[in-house]
Amino acid sequence: MAGDWEREEPESSDSLKTFGAFVQGLREHAGYTREEFGPLVQFSKHTIESIELGRRMPDKDFVERAEPVLGGTGALRRAFGHLTRQPGLAAWFKKWAKLEQTAVSLDTYECRLVPGLLQSEGYVRAVFEDDTPPLSDEQMAIQLAARMDRQRLLGERPNTSFSFIIDEAVFRRRIGGAEVTSELIDHVLDSTKPRNVVLQLMPLDCEHHACLAGPLQLLETPDGRRFAYSEGQQNGRLISVVKEVAVLHQRYATLRSQALTPKDSRGLLERIRGAL
Repeated sequence: MAGDWEREEPESSDSLKTFGAFVQGLREHAGYTREEFGPLVQFSKHTIESIELGRRMPDKDFVERAEPVLGGTGALRRAFGHLTRQPGLAAWFKKWAKLEQTAVSLDTYECRLVPGLLQSEGYVRAVFEDDTPPLSDEQMAIQLAARMDRQRLLGERPNTSFSFIIDEAVFRRRIGGAEVTSELIDHVLDSTKPRNVVLQLMPLDCEHHACLAGPLQLLETPDGRRFAYSEGQQNGRLISVVKEVAVLHQRYATLRSQALTPKDSRGLLERIRGAL
């Protein structure tokens, strides 16, 4: 699957930058600093800055809260409707991310880190801060915005079935420290409350493991097509060959039977958090 599309660099979109400048202009016209504006819209100063600099895709809550504070003319809502998403996703992941937008089911197994759809902002920052070679502040901001924007899937697709299986060791690793891990666990528990989202942990003491070959993502499209995606160092592979995808679905199904039940998984996560 290698090709030129894998060598493209992540970038922010012009519409995000334009929208951000528009927000900044309205805010300054209204006479608010970012510190003053943040509490009025229930977002942090950092988030406001990221939106105004075009690094972060604003969500609907931000627009609805900011609209009356910035004049109530409806201009902000109209501008929001013209935003084009072009987040800083790794180039090899973009095709998969596009398929995710319409998937009727999405299954994810991870043994290295918490899946992107479930990551808290503090955890994302900790992961990016450990990147080698180091990311610039601009690169980190763009990729953070992309990661957080992708999480819209969980809230915007209540009819999509989401399944996550994560190795217990991922949470035991404490990336970013105890405080970041505690916040992460709270975020994961909250994000997996909806009935269309299922979380299972693969316990450390399990004697059988069907996915020792590595992380795996699976999805099914509305027309019944099935795809898989696997990722490693500096690359990712979108798998569409029917026989290969079928094998990976079998592995995931077996892993589901080996992992803890959703109820027991939540209980284990709560115990891990309590021991921090």
